[in-house]
Amino acid sequence: MEKFAVFRTPKSIFYGRNAFENVGKEAVLRGKKALIVSDKIMDNLGYVRKCQSLLESQGVASTTYLGVASEPTDRFVSESLLVFNQEECDLIISLGGGSCIDTAKAVAVLASNGGYIGDYMQARKIAEAHPIPHIAIATTAGTGSEATDVTIITNTTNDVKMMIKQPAFMPDAAIVDPLLTLSSPGQVTAATGVDALSHAIEAYLSKKSHPMTDNLALSAMKLIIGSILTAYNDGTNVDARERMSLGSLQAGMAFSNASVCLVHGMSRPIGALFHVPHGISNAMLLPAVMEFSRDACIERLGEIGRIFKPDDSNLSNIETSEIAVQSIKELCQNLKIPNLKGWGIEQQAFTSVVEKMACDAINSGSPSNNPKVPSHKELVELYHVCYDYQFDSGYSI
Repeated sequence: MEKFAVFRTPKSIFYGRNAFENVGKEAVLRGKKALIVSDKIMDNLGYVRKCQSLLESQGVASTTYLGVASEPTDRFVSESLLVFNQEECDLIISLGGGSCIDTAKAVAVLASNGGYIGDYMQARKIAEAHPIPHIAIATTAGTGSEATDVTIITNTTNDVKMMIKQPAFMPDAAIVDPLLTLSSPGQVTAATGVDALSHAIEAYLSKKSHPMTDNLALSAMKLIIGSILTAYNDGTNVDARERMSLGSLQAGMAFSNASVCLVHGMSRPIGALFHVPHGISNAMLLPAVMEFSRDACIERLGEIGRIFKPDDSNLSNIETSEIAVQSIKELCQNLKIPNLKGWGIEQQAFTSVVEKMACDAINSGSPSNNPKVPSHKELVELYHVCYDYQFDSGYSI
């Protein structure tokens, strides 16, 4: 290492089967009345009511905001912040996937620091006051948001996904209970699983990686690669769900401290403009971006290839880097990941905004962490490649 690195995590992480049972004991240490930020699906599954019961058992009152219905937006943040203030809460609990957790992160900061969430983008405004205590409970094995100091919120005025990163957005406690992921359908398992794999891969390839993030990223890749198809094909397999949850958590800690790269930079505009779920858009882009980046990260891609083919120890980095790319393509095929065209995005609509997407991707800052940093022109071309990308063939730029 040429210089020092910083590594941040939540103060407490509860991981494993039935970790959910600890929410009341953790809540009572932090507040008297909690706002639970969740969604209708979690409510219908009974998870919200169970959370309230666990809080009640420790004497903690609660109210709910269940309006998170898609990728998180500034409107969800404003609505949930209003409930927090009106109900005089002093604690936030997020229960759900990344959308619920990211919304709660924004509320935790705004409730004590004020302003509009977009003010905090690119550190234009720094959260100086301590945020409201936040306990993040993950119900998918994918975003890793429960262990990151990043929130992604869409500005509904200009359709830009704002990537906001500051220490204040880190939850106080994270709860990762693989039993909560058993209800995830196959498509969600695939999307969130490849999202987690993207986090691990990009953290490992990032220019900001360091030894602690490398260890977590490699461990996460091994867990996810070895379990994702089992979890997808048999959602009741608790062992596979457990490995996926741990992999997602480790990937979250890795990318929070090493940052993400080109896949995420390109993914956010697709989500903002075409409302493609974040995990799906990452999966659509991952193989093509790995091909684009390959020449600049042969050695590290080679290490990823050895995770897919651990018995081929005599192969060169060039050979195993190709295995990495081809194995990701095959995985996306097996998980039935569509390309942008297959998702239903009309080509004319796509072409009309591709220049804006390239600008928004560059402005997010993430592409600059990539081993190979694209020019605006290359980024536009790469978007076009991804539009009708075939996972069973290659390409070159």
